[in-house]
Amino acid sequence: MLQLSNEKLSVTIAEKGAELQSVIRKDLQLEYMWSGDPAFWGKKSPVLFPVVGGLNNNSYTYEGKSYSLGRHGFARDMVFEVTAQTDSRITLTLTDNEATWKVYPFHFRFHIHYAIAEEQLTVIYEIENTGKSDLLFSVGGHPAFKVPLVAGTTFEDYYLYFNEEEHAGKWPLSAAGLIENTPVPSLEHTHTLPVNKPLFYNDALVFKELASTKVTLKSDATPHGLEMDTEGFPYLGIWSAKDADFICIEPWCGIADHEGTNGKLEDKEGIERLFPDGKFKRDWKVVFF
Repeated sequence: MLQLSNEKLSVTIAEKGAELQSVIRKDLQLEYMWSGDPAFWGKKSPVLFPVVGGLNNNSYTYEGKSYSLGRHGFARDMVFEVTAQTDSRITLTLTDNEATWKVYPFHFRFHIHYAIAEEQLTVIYEIENTGKSDLLFSVGGHPAFKVPLVAGTTFEDYYLYFNEEEHAGKWPLSAAGLIENTPVPSLEHTHTLPVNKPLFYNDALVFKELASTKVTLKSDATPHGLEMDTEGFPYLGIWSAKDADFICIEPWCGIADHEGTNGKLEDKEGIERLFPDGKFKRDWKVVFF
């Protein structure tokens, strides 16, 4: 395991999947990340690349050829190389190889930078197109935060607070994991989304183009929580496994296939296109309080 540390935070990262494992506020002796209990969900913060969500029949076509690719892509299951490290910042890198070419015919370097300053963690996705044709991809985060966060509180004590008033429907997921074609009411002229476990019984809450750039997980029963800055990510997922004690707040550049998709990667909603030698960079930040 890899470690970052300052006076406020202790952060642990795994080389497999470049996956965030732990964030502890040392001065509060408080862990913010989900335990990864496999009875509910064995991951903690998988990285989503080169697709976000599921593909229709776990496949897509590109230049007339069909490829098979599972939900959320392959990066979360691959070992990244540590390419730079200090006490407060680390870079992990994944480069295309024979295994990726079988399911994804592109050349790339995918850097994930983790950096801490005071009580803030910044996660930066940097993607380079090292090929001779355009690179098509999606990327996103899937961090799972412990809820209830502190002893003496319950899951239902917590809520999500959006920094702008929202009026947005959620986009349901079908049994096959595809985005349905019509949103249903969810956020109706409000800043807040109360949480309870049945809220997630039908999979994730998927939102498009919210007005807010920050989402706070908080409770009136404790002063502790976290604020995530998602600016630059056009999609947001909110999810928990059935009856589990965590909530994922997921900033996405990309989204699952829609029902009725034609399966062409170049036509996929939310797909990013990067020209040869181009670079793409997005970051999300979390302040732990």
